[in-house]
Amino acid sequence: MTSYLLWKTAFGLRLRSAGENPWAADSLGVKVVQFKYAAVVFSGMLAGLGGAYLSIASTIYRNGNTAGRGFIGLATMIFGDWRPGGTAAGALMFGYIDTLRLIDTGNQNVKGLILLGAIILLAIGGIMLRRARRNSAIGFLILGSVMIGAYFSATSFPPEVAQVAPYITTLLVLATASQNLRPPAADGVPYRKGDHH
Repeated sequence: MTSYLLWKTAFGLRLRSAGENPWAADSLGVKVVQFKYAAVVFSGMLAGLGGAYLSIASTIYRNGNTAGRGFIGLATMIFGDWRPGGTAAGALMFGYIDTLRLIDTGNQNVKGLILLGAIILLAIGGIMLRRARRNSAIGFLILGSVMIGAYFSATSFPPEVAQVAPYITTLLVLATASQNLRPPAADGVPYRKGDHH
């Protein structure tokens, strides 16, 4: 639904243009400030709904209820390349990894996650070798090989591995994927009506 709204409607076109190049959008008659405020208010409403759901679902309020997951939310947006479909895929991935600490009593899921991570790293390393990016490829291949070795040599992993898995994944995603992403061009750039960029 969000993808349809952003890419198939006039509202979405104006909203994206206000984020990509507000000066060009302003020259075409788009009320950039109103669209930016609408986007901030709507995202705040969604964050409020998420917080309300978290408070209701946990049935008890504690200080620090999110347990530092805001950083993971930011990484999800970056992983998704600021697009709804990619962000949803990132949310599923990080949600699964975060759930491991709750459901994995025998560490089998963590072992499977380590094997999957190793396969992904080796595949990325192979792709980078084919693209002649040798230095980056060597790092991925070494890390993937170490993870394969850990998978086959360890019978079980300490429970702390499941606790830190979301944060390690977040750091790996930010370190690797952030090089090929394109955030909105005017993200963080102050805009004042009438100013020329």
